[in-house]
Amino acid sequence: MNKITPAYPIRRRALPMLAVLGLTLGLSVSCSDFLNVQPQGQPVVAEFFKNQSDAAAAVSSCYAKLREYNLVAFNWLSVTTLPSDDADKGSVPGDGDYLNDYSFFRFTATAGSAEGYWLGQYQQVLLCNQVIVNVPNIDMDAGLRSRYVAEVQFLRALAYFNLVRAYGGVPLYTKPAVTSDEQNIPRASRDEVYALIISDLTAAAGILPVSYPSSDVGRVTKGAALSLLAKAQLYQKNYTASLAASDQVLNLGYSLVPDFYRMFRIEGENGPESIFEVQCTSLPGNCDVANSYWAEAQMARPQLGWGFCTPSADLAAAFEPGDKRKLGTIMERGTTTPDGDFIDNSNSNERYNMKAYVPNSVDKSCGYGRDQNIRVLRFGEVLLLNAEAANEVGQTAKALAAVNRVRARAGLGALSNSLSQEQLRQAIWQERRVELALEYGDRYFDLVRQGRAATVLKSRGFVAGKSEVFPIPLSQIQLSGGKLTQNPGY
Repeated sequence: MNKITPAYPIRRRALPMLAVLGLTLGLSVSCSDFLNVQPQGQPVVAEFFKNQSDAAAAVSSCYAKLREYNLVAFNWLSVTTLPSDDADKGSVPGDGDYLNDYSFFRFTATAGSAEGYWLGQYQQVLLCNQVIVNVPNIDMDAGLRSRYVAEVQFLRALAYFNLVRAYGGVPLYTKPAVTSDEQNIPRASRDEVYALIISDLTAAAGILPVSYPSSDVGRVTKGAALSLLAKAQLYQKNYTASLAASDQVLNLGYSLVPDFYRMFRIEGENGPESIFEVQCTSLPGNCDVANSYWAEAQMARPQLGWGFCTPSADLAAAFEPGDKRKLGTIMERGTTTPDGDFIDNSNSNERYNMKAYVPNSVDKSCGYGRDQNIRVLRFGEVLLLNAEAANEVGQTAKALAAVNRVRARAGLGALSNSLSQEQLRQAIWQERRVELALEYGDRYFDLVRQGRAATVLKSRGFVAGKSEVFPIPLSQIQLSGGKLTQNPGY
């Protein structure tokens, strides 16, 4: 199967950006003169969105953004993974010491990684809004036009989902902002952000296909929109709606891959369990086009990568005896991987993220792990979303059936049908932890939504009433002239 490599056409013809917004949201009126400068060497919007080729290039830019450094490397890992009990900074003392601020909740409103994460997500919102507003006006195949918009509605929803989980209510842009007033807007409420996410995903799910031909593997599907919808509804505690969305995904033909470890190797990409992955492919002679640093940032140092964001001892102890997922999640120093690579004892840390591992037998002409896809949504998680929602609405048998499918793949026995609702809730949360550990950065956000973060993360410095969200970057507050307000405690 071929992966889509959407960055490539953008290198030939750049998507117009009106992009100062994407770099510095919340600009004050005093900056308006800078916004009127015409982009050099780039077509303006009026010249660009003319035909189907332009539409395809614009949509490709949104997919390409998913691989950008802010959204896959240190800024991403700082916000999504290091604040959890699943990961430690890793690497060696003195290298990347600022990352410990995220592990121990010492970050401030001037923290660079949190600001980079904010900027990366909003740059994606800008790219998506350009498509959503302009592509419907292009004279092109009507079905493809609708599908392109639906794909990008999912990508915008994903960006806002990442933003609202990290910062709470954020500025809500639904079209390209041109004037100073359009650019400098206050924060929407958390519920308003989720309302847009749910609206985008609902609309997208009604249009997107269940699957694509092999030439378009990696594009957003109906299953992806419904899966993220089920997840967003769960975060809003809309359990009936979450259950309805995940029920639909259960009937779309996805299945659990028998070998958990193999699923995360390159040959396991876009398999029967995959619902949405960030596609990463090194192109001969152009290594920077379509790959990421996600794997290299985390892999064994110095043998394979940079060695950051390592599995914690607490995570290692969380797996039940005989759980096959431990091998697929934690690489241990001094052991040999199933692919035959000995992880030398000279490496700096005891454990590394096995989900980021790329065997030495794989071509590395563009760098270590640059071809490694990033798993965003897969069927194993949807089963756990389904189980959690079913349990919350009192459908115990349905909840047990879903969670026990996940446990069976892990080589574990079924949960007892005598569990109380609270006992089953805790068991499902535990399954989420060990199933999804170090994958797409859910653990910290799960603990917050479950109301357990203050207890579980207390030893790391979590402060109730503050640490549930990150600070709004001070630079953005200043640029807004104070229109953006800060989160409590920062």
